[in-house]
Amino acid sequence: MNILIWGAAGGMGKALSQKFVNEGHTVVAISRHPSDMKAITPHVIATDVTQPSQVTGAARMAGALANPFDLYLYTAGDIASIKTTEAAPQDWNRILNANLTGAFLTAQASLPYLAENARFVFIGAIHERLRLPGLGAYAAAKAGLEAFAEALRKETRRKALVVRPGAVNTAFWSKVPFSMPKNAMPPAALADAVYQAIQEGKDGLLDL
Repeated sequence: MNILIWGAAGGMGKALSQKFVNEGHTVVAISRHPSDMKAITPHVIATDVTQPSQVTGAARMAGALANPFDLYLYTAGDIASIKTTEAAPQDWNRILNANLTGAFLTAQASLPYLAENARFVFIGAIHERLRLPGLGAYAAAKAGLEAFAEALRKETRRKALVVRPGAVNTAFWSKVPFSMPKNAMPPAALADAVYQAIQEGKDGLLDL
């Protein structure tokens, strides 16, 4: 399969990229930090998923590398703990842009390069558990991501899976004021679970 991964250099994105490469698939990895991905795949594109013109250009470049794509994967995101009374509009926008608007921009730009039966996979979160002081923007963005994926499924008549992992051992924990659980899932374990779900044709929501 040809796999298009947006946000590929983060902890989960890198693990997913490595998993698909190990399984023999062609991965085009799109990230703000392309140098981190060159040891995994030769097909790397530098892009900020929150910038429409960059996203459009990256999708066009990806289509020149491997076309059509059988799987679109959105793993980009950001988190911050800022209470409503303290947050500036740009703080809110930064979290919404990375977790939700970027998903819209990249999905829209990727559509011309997707196979007819291509699938969408988004990395979401169990946002019901994250409606906590300081995490309003993040929880709202992840809830919105599920709504967007459902609408996209109906519009395109393609499968759209939102993976909702619990705690994963990534750098996100350095941005929140609580400790990572001792049983946090390694990114490689998450990648294995996502790969298995895709092989099984899962659709809708998947809690891990």
